[in-house]
Amino acid sequence: MLSRLATTLLPAFGRLSVTADTRARLAPGSIIVANHTSLADPAVVLAALHQLGVQPVVMAAAGLWRVPLLGRVLRGGAHIPVHRGDPRAPQALDLATGALARGRLVLLYAEGGLPRRTDPAEAPPEAFRSGLARLAERTGAPVVPVGQAGARRLTSGTAAKQLAGAATAPLRRPRLHVHVGAPVALTGDRSARTAQAHGAVTAAWRSAVGHLAGSGGGARKS
Repeated sequence: MLSRLATTLLPAFGRLSVTADTRARLAPGSIIVANHTSLADPAVVLAALHQLGVQPVVMAAAGLWRVPLLGRVLRGGAHIPVHRGDPRAPQALDLATGALARGRLVLLYAEGGLPRRTDPAEAPPEAFRSGLARLAERTGAPVVPVGQAGARRLTSGTAAKQLAGAATAPLRRPRLHVHVGAPVALTGDRSARTAQAHGAVTAAWRSAVGHLAGSGGGARKS
């Protein structure tokens, strides 16, 4: 339901294109990890994955379950709330482990939050939290890196700027791009696994930015 909703609504707000590495594979039981830059990018990534025939379970901040309508959609799709700084926090990994064991694909955002900057420019993914590495270590699931670019042209910055961006997006219809990388089998200790995943997502993000280079929106240097 969530993926179909994103696919239905996104074309009114932007122009999405999708590419993938030649070795990319979205196999059942895979962990999908994407860079997180905007409140809009989950819809962008879900719409892109839907084009590729995939409707993942999403791990997202538990507060979203309190949003009217959205919370109902999340509950109906068996998506996974993440209770950060709460005794219930470990439940998210347990639920994700179960979903992977059933052959579902799980989408998560390893940065654990949005960047604090207010400009709409692209920038490399920020540091990853350890949850991704712990989930991959527990399950042995392959990690599929996904890079998205352009979502900050839909919404970014202060609350007022985000509302203005969403309101004007149907007129502007900015270009959006998602690139799916080849699966990565994480190895080493937790720190090494986290670094490998971060590098793979950064590479996928750079590919996505490259596809938008002709639209006048460059990337910040890392």
